[in-house]
Amino acid sequence: MGQSDRIDAQGQPVQEAQSTDTQLLPMGPVASQEAIKMLGTNGGGFFNANSAHPYENPGAFSNLLQMLAIFLIPAALCLAFGIEVGDRRQGWAVLAAMALMFVAAVLVITPAEQAGNPQLSALGVDQVASLQQAGGNMEGKETRFGVNASALFAVITTAASCGAVNAMHDSLTPLGGLVPLVMMQLGEVVFGGVGTGLYGMLVFAVLAVFIAGLMIGRTPEYLGKKIEAYEMKLTSIVILVTPLVVLVGTAVAVLTEAGRAGVANPGAHGFSEILYAFTSAANNNGSAFAGLSANTPFYNLTLGLAMWLGRFGVIVPVLALAGALARKQRLPASAGTLPTHGPLFVVLLVGTVLLVGLLNYVPSLALGPVVEHFMLWPKP
Repeated sequence: MGQSDRIDAQGQPVQEAQSTDTQLLPMGPVASQEAIKMLGTNGGGFFNANSAHPYENPGAFSNLLQMLAIFLIPAALCLAFGIEVGDRRQGWAVLAAMALMFVAAVLVITPAEQAGNPQLSALGVDQVASLQQAGGNMEGKETRFGVNASALFAVITTAASCGAVNAMHDSLTPLGGLVPLVMMQLGEVVFGGVGTGLYGMLVFAVLAVFIAGLMIGRTPEYLGKKIEAYEMKLTSIVILVTPLVVLVGTAVAVLTEAGRAGVANPGAHGFSEILYAFTSAANNNGSAFAGLSANTPFYNLTLGLAMWLGRFGVIVPVLALAGALARKQRLPASAGTLPTHGPLFVVLLVGTVLLVGLLNYVPSLALGPVVEHFMLWPKP
């Protein structure tokens, strides 16, 4: 704009009359892509806003269908597993362990989001649910879904390796953001992706019977197959490779200038953004905290490497473990065999997933969402 074209507003609003007779609406084969995104747990949205966009997810009923679609195949594979091994109870036990952890996650994230932001309450903002408003932490959420449906969707999409979102995870409360992180860091074995959740949980089942075998002084068995040193080495690789990729990648990003340059929010939340990015990449999820500027040479390289290692570092030992077990003769159950289809095994399996799968990440979670929670909710 030249000097002669400038308008001296002199402190007054300057308005220019404009009109348009056309409106550009983004269109395309949304429905077909939505089925792939949800049933195939791909997660990539046709629109940038993903399932928060009204053309992808217009209302409560479509939101319910999308959440059910994410879990449909992974849950069905648990039952298919029981049929294939000749004992449906085995599939039900795995499904029960997954369901218990899923319900626990929902019971954590929902109250955390309903509690809202205490800093806004201190400013006099009403965050109580009423007939006029949803209440709670509505930042980054669609009013047509509200807190509960958004929190539930966040758990489902990270429990499975989907990554679709109907709310911005970066706007979750600290404890609310902790839950999606944990769901991914468990290895996405709580239902998980199409097939990947099942074999991830079965790896933990092998570890669980090994631990139980040590406690009762007998050779561990799972489905009549002896679990020996070779199988445990492969199991250890499967369980440790992803935490190694996530934590090393996060450490490199925090220690380098190129990594810190992408952080939009300093402090504990910025650390959570980096941790979330590497957790999501290494575990094949695809969702993001979104406050991290990841489209840089540093993050394109490191996150791409995390994706590659997170996939093949798990796929290869899992296939080797499957081959090793397939070659073994199936032994008949004896008095010392641990039943792997009852409530006791379900509890043992859940405990193994939580203690072994999550223990590697506890220090990093303490530096991120846990610290942020205590900063947000200080002691009185």
